[in-house]
Amino acid sequence: MRNLYLDFDGVVCDTIDITYKMLEEMGLDYRDKEICEPFYQKLDWNEVFERCHIINDSINCIQKIIDSGKFNVAFLTHVNSIGEIESKVDFIMRHFPNITIISVPKSISKTQMVNVKDSILIDDYTQNLIEWKQQGGYGIKFDLEMEYKGFPVIDRLDKILTDPSILEDQIIEK
Repeated sequence: MRNLYLDFDGVVCDTIDITYKMLEEMGLDYRDKEICEPFYQKLDWNEVFERCHIINDSINCIQKIIDSGKFNVAFLTHVNSIGEIESKVDFIMRHFPNITIISVPKSISKTQMVNVKDSILIDDYTQNLIEWKQQGGYGIKFDLEMEYKGFPVIDRLDKILTDPSILEDQIIEK
């Protein structure tokens, strides 16, 4: 059974959009790392989770993937603080009490946390997918606009079950 790692922010919940709105409400620019780093470290992540929405029925989609028995499913998510870890774990465990959650400090590549070889990563951040592929894994881009080129792209997590070409193209390519 192949390992399937799911990113969280921008794939399961719109936490990125929420934090960008919070920065905007404070008159801050989300592209300014010097401002953003302390913002994310001090952020009340419970407030973020109160404001965020689940993207494209992702909770039910993940359950379908788990129920299919086709993959070993785990979350692999970048984090900025202990508070973020606690809030994400709490949120995920409410929906999937037996799933593995791997929290990756923002400064470390996801590829350094797990054995990437022949594993799948679904992520909305292209750089993570590039690094994943360089280490021998299969990357799938999560993009609500479905406009990305370079990796197979999905806008619903359960498409990994309903569209076998998403993985076949990559496996054949290797």
